[in-house]
Amino acid sequence: MKILGVIPARGGSKGVPRKNIRPLCGAPLLAWTVDCARRTRLITRVCVSTEDEEIRRVGLAWGAEAPFLRPAELATDRALAVPTIQHAVREMEARTGERYDVVAMLQPTSPLKTPEDLDAALGKLIATPEATGIITVVDVDNWHPMKMQKFLGEGGRGGRMVDYEKPPKENVPRQELPPVFMVNGVMYATRRDVLMDKGTFRGDYCLGHVMPAERSVNIDSESDFVLAEYECRRQGRIAPQPAGAPSP
Repeated sequence: MKILGVIPARGGSKGVPRKNIRPLCGAPLLAWTVDCARRTRLITRVCVSTEDEEIRRVGLAWGAEAPFLRPAELATDRALAVPTIQHAVREMEARTGERYDVVAMLQPTSPLKTPEDLDAALGKLIATPEATGIITVVDVDNWHPMKMQKFLGEGGRGGRMVDYEKPPKENVPRQELPPVFMVNGVMYATRRDVLMDKGTFRGDYCLGHVMPAERSVNIDSESDFVLAEYECRRQGRIAPQPAGAPSP
C-alpha cells in the first residue's frame, strides 16, 4: 500500500514559541518525527506541511519532502487539522502523480514515538479491511473521568460540585475503574478516500492503538518540553542526524 505521512508544523505556536524547530536533546523537535517516519517499514513518503520557510528547511535537511508551503488560512491557531491534511494530500498527489491508499498525520509535538509504534498501528489498519482509520491513544491512568468533578451553575466554578461521570461507588480504587484511553497526538491514520471524500480522520469504523505513557509525551507547554527532555535522556535516545550526515 502507498502510505503518505504528513507532518503538520506551522510556525506560529503560542504556548511554546517556535517549538517545532526548538532543539530537543540535540536536534530540532520536528527532526525527531521526520526521522521516525523515514525509518518505518510502511510509510512510503514523508512530507512536511508548513507556511514557514525556516521550518521547511529543517524538514528538508532531515530528509522529508516539502515541495509546497501551506496557505495562510490553514496556518492560524484556529485552522483545523482535516483541511490542512487534505491540502497536503492534494499537493503531493499533484506533484508525484501517485494516489495514496492511506494518509497518516504525524504530529511533531509527540517526539518520543518509535518507528515500531507507527508500523504496529498502520499494520492493524491494513489488516482490518472494514476499518476506516486508526488513532494512537494512551491509558488515562489516574486522570479517569470517574475521578473528575464539575461545578453546577453559571461560570462553571464554585457552587455545588458533582461527579463528571458517576463511578460505581464512592472513592473507588483506580484499579477497579473501567479502562479509558485518550488520544495521545502521535498519529491519526485514515484511508485516503475517507479523509478526502468524507472529511474525517475516524470514519465509521475507527481502531485504536494503545501506546505507553513514556512515549506519549505531547508538547503543548514549557513543562511538557521539560518532560520530553527528561524522557529523551532517560530512554537513552540518540538525536537524529540530518539526511546524508554520517552516523554518530
